[in-house]
Amino acid sequence: MTIVDILLILVVVGMAAFLLYYYVKKKKNEKVEETINVDDKTYTLDKMKEFVKKRLNEITKVNLYDIGLSEEELKRRKNKKYELKKALKGCTYGDVNDKKYVKELIYDILEKEYGVTETNISKAIPFDIPSLLTAQDKFDILIYAYKKEFGYEALTELIKKYNLAELKYMVGEAKPSYVITEDEISEIYEKENIALSFSDKLAVVVQRIYQHYKGYSSIDEVRDMNIDGVSGGVSGLPESFLSQVAQTDGDYLSQVSEHKVPRACDSIWIFFQGKSIRLAFLSFGTEAELKRVCQNIYKYNNPGQLSDTNGYKINEMKDGSRVVVVRPSFSETWAFFVRKFDVKRSTLEQWFKGEPGSDESIELLKFLVKGARIVSITGEQGCGKTTMLMGMIENIYETMNIRVQETAFELHLRRIYPTRNILTFRETDTISGQEGLDVQKKTDGSVNIIGEVATDPVASWMIQAAQVASKFTLFTHHAKTFPNLVTALRNSMLRTGVFKNEKTAEEQVVSVLNFDIHLTKDFRGKRYVERITECIPVEDKNEYTFDHRKESTLEGKFDKFFDNATHYFTKVTDRQLYIHRNILEYVDGEYIITNPITEQNLREMRNNMDEADMEAFDRFVERHWSNSVKNANPVMVNSNGTRRGRPSKNDNI
Repeated sequence: MTIVDILLILVVVGMAAFLLYYYVKKKKNEKVEETINVDDKTYTLDKMKEFVKKRLNEITKVNLYDIGLSEEELKRRKNKKYELKKALKGCTYGDVNDKKYVKELIYDILEKEYGVTETNISKAIPFDIPSLLTAQDKFDILIYAYKKEFGYEALTELIKKYNLAELKYMVGEAKPSYVITEDEISEIYEKENIALSFSDKLAVVVQRIYQHYKGYSSIDEVRDMNIDGVSGGVSGLPESFLSQVAQTDGDYLSQVSEHKVPRACDSIWIFFQGKSIRLAFLSFGTEAELKRVCQNIYKYNNPGQLSDTNGYKINEMKDGSRVVVVRPSFSETWAFFVRKFDVKRSTLEQWFKGEPGSDESIELLKFLVKGARIVSITGEQGCGKTTMLMGMIENIYETMNIRVQETAFELHLRRIYPTRNILTFRETDTISGQEGLDVQKKTDGSVNIIGEVATDPVASWMIQAAQVASKFTLFTHHAKTFPNLVTALRNSMLRTGVFKNEKTAEEQVVSVLNFDIHLTKDFRGKRYVERITECIPVEDKNEYTFDHRKESTLEGKFDKFFDNATHYFTKVTDRQLYIHRNILEYVDGEYIITNPITEQNLREMRNNMDEADMEAFDRFVERHWSNSVKNANPVMVNSNGTRRGRPSKNDNI
C-alpha cells in the first residue's frame, strides 16, 4: 500500500467522521429548537393561524392518488377536499354557511391536532384575567355570548340594551357624535360577567383566527349582523398624510404612533337604524389589513379587478348586501361601504312603526300602488328609499309582471316573492342602464321598477317608458324637493338629446309623474315620510278672445289687443306647466292627510283596482275628502273611451 493510498483512506475516513458529526449536531439543534418552540409563544394567535393555514393548504393540495386509498375512501376524501375548497372560496364572499363549515374545521384542527387545552388557551386570549383583555377581546366575547341567544340580532340587542346609539360628547370635542367607546365596552363586559366554558373560549379563538385568515378582520362578525351596513377607511389619517406630517410636525406624528390620533385603519363605522355610529374600540390594526379587506370583500361573481386605473367597484355579496370599494389614487385611502337590505322587514307597517296617522298613511300608499300610479321615492342617501320601495312592491297585484333595473342587485324581490313573474337587470361594464331598459321593453313586463335613477340616459328612458312601455313605474331619486325632481328629470331629457326645448321636456315630465314620496332622515337618525306630493299638470287653455270687435273706440280695441298680447307673452316666456300640492304631511310627529287627490287621478286609480280595493278606496276618500271631492264618483272607462259603471265580479281588471 502506497502513501497515496493511505492518504486517500484518511481523507475518506475524515469526511465520513465530519458528516457524522454534522448530522448528529443538526439533530441535536432540531431537538433544542423543538424544545424552545414549545413555550408560551406556541399558543399565540399568530402561531395558531400559521399552523391552520399550513394544515388547510396541505388538505386542499394533497395528491390523493399517491396515498394508496381504496376506491370508496378515495371518493370520500375527494368529496371532502372539494367541499373544503368550495367553502374556503365561498366564505370570502360573505356566505355564512361556508364560514360556519371552515370555522368548525379550524376548531377540530386546534383541538385535536394542535393540542389546545383549557390550560394553554389563555395564552392566546387571557380569558381568566379581565384586566389584560383588549377592547377587541371583550367585544368578541360579548358578541359570541349574545349571538348564542339572539343569533344575528346580537349586535342590535347589545346596542339597544345599553343605549349605545345615543349622541354623546367625546373628550376634546365640542359637538356630540354617535360613537361607541372602549370604556363603554369594558363597562358592559363587567356588567355581563360572562362565564365561558372551554368550548366557548375555543370558539372565540377560532373566530379571531378565521377573521384574519379568510374573514374581514375586525368587522367579520359585525358584517353578518342584521344592521343597515358597515364601512371602513372613511375617517382618520391616511398614510400619505402621515408622510407629509413627518417632515413638519414630529410631535403630531408621535401622537399618531401612540394611537392618540385615529388612523385610516382605525376607521370602522356601522349604519344602524339610520345612524352612522363609529366603533372607536375596533381597528384593522394596519393599513395592510384594511387593504386586504378591501381587496377581498367585493370579489363575489368576479366583477373585475380593482386597480389604480379602475379605482372603484360596485358589486353585491353572496347574501345580497351591496358593496362599494374605492382605492387610491381615486380616493385618498382604501375604503369600503357595505349596505345590507333586510328583505324580511321591508314592509310598510315596519317602516312607519305605529306613529299617529300611520294606518291611514299606509293605506294611502297601498292605494297609490294598486291604482297603478307612477310614483317617485326621493330623499337623501340612507333615508330608506330602497326599503320603502320594497315595502310598496308587496301591494302590486299578482297578475302583473315586474321588471327591475338596478346598478347593483339590491331589491332581491324573488327571494320575497318566489312564485311571481319578476326579472331583474343590472348595469355591467359592457351593458349600460339604457341598453338594459331597452331590453325590458321586450320582456312582457307590466310594472317597471328602477332601483335608482342616477344617470341621464336612465332618467330619460324612464320618462319614455312611463309613457308607453309599461302600465306604471316606480323609481327612486335623490331630489330634495318636488320642483328639484322635475328640473333634474327635465335636464336629463335635454342632456341626452331627446328634446331641445326646456318647456317641451318639462311638459313631458309632468305629464307622466303622478306622485312623489319624499323621505327624510333627521339629525338623530330618525327616518320618516316628510310628505306625499301630487303633480298636477296645468292645462294649456286657449284664453284669447275676440272682444276687440265689440269695442267701438280705438282705445278700447287696443286694451283688448294688449290683453291677448299679455296672455301670449305669458305662455311664451313663463308659462306654468304644473302645480304640486301635498296630500300627506308629517307635522309634529303625526301623519296628516291634507289636500284631496285630483278627480282625474281618483278616476284612473279606480280603473286599475279590483272591486274589493275600489270599495275600500271609496271609503277612504269619503273619510278624508268627502267635502272636497263630491263629483269624483267612480266613473269607469272602457278601452274604447266610453264610460261604464262599476265593474262586476266577472270583469277582468
